[in-house]
Amino acid sequence: MPKILETFNKGWKVIKDFSIQGKISLFILILVIFMAVFATCLSPYPYNFTSGDALMPPRNGHIMGTDDLGIDLWAQICYGARVSLIVGFGTALLAAIGGGLIGIFSGYVGGVPDKIIMRMIDILIVIPDFPLMVLLAALLGPSLFNVVIVLALFAWVTPARIVRSQVLMLKEQTYIKAAETYGAGTWYLIQRHFLPAVFPILTVNIIRLTGRAIISEAGLSFLGLGDPTSKSWGLIIHYATSFKGIYYTNFWKWWLVYPWLILTMVVMSLAFLSREMENLLDPRIKIKV
Repeated sequence: MPKILETFNKGWKVIKDFSIQGKISLFILILVIFMAVFATCLSPYPYNFTSGDALMPPRNGHIMGTDDLGIDLWAQICYGARVSLIVGFGTALLAAIGGGLIGIFSGYVGGVPDKIIMRMIDILIVIPDFPLMVLLAALLGPSLFNVVIVLALFAWVTPARIVRSQVLMLKEQTYIKAAETYGAGTWYLIQRHFLPAVFPILTVNIIRLTGRAIISEAGLSFLGLGDPTSKSWGLIIHYATSFKGIYYTNFWKWWLVYPWLILTMVVMSLAFLSREMENLLDPRIKIKV
């Protein structure tokens, strides 16, 4: 219990140092997480069955209207928050942990393994990632697991490169040299010294990669390459834009605008939050707002 209270107090002190933009962004993300966790309680209608007339405007209990099948849009957006957060955080954690370990190994070991890894990173940075994501998603098939794997394959590059640069400086420090002299192994150094030192950098990257993964998943779903059984925000937009005459009617005002608006708000909130965390963790790049 004392450790939990200490962690809570530290987190509260960090939040108090946020700017107005950072606090608003954190509030929006908390609301979206709450919406995803309690989607069943917040929506009286199912997200995958008809519950009203087709293309009903926001009224009569359907606060965001219905789509062409009469499915409640508020229910779809609530359940879509689960999909987007699972894909976003799953991709970010997988990419940050994998990229972080690869960066630590590359920076600490050096030599030929470091050169091979850096050439791979250089190639992946130069190659346009989204067209390859589309190709791999089409080859692997539409499922959330495949989407997370495809996104993580291209997202690990940035944390690996940043962590490697930090490890190159850390391994020259006196306490690292002393630990090596006393027989400390590679795993011990990674666990006790390197990981704690690069954890703040990985935290910022996790937040940043979450936003990138959410928007990438929405792009893949918009192209019809997402999981058709999961109502993600991108899939809602895909069905809306595929409806003939959507822009010649008033249907776009609720069927297209609402999922686009929540998607934009979440991605922007993650971007502002990552900037706030970066400013707090590295005062040298403090940005005045």
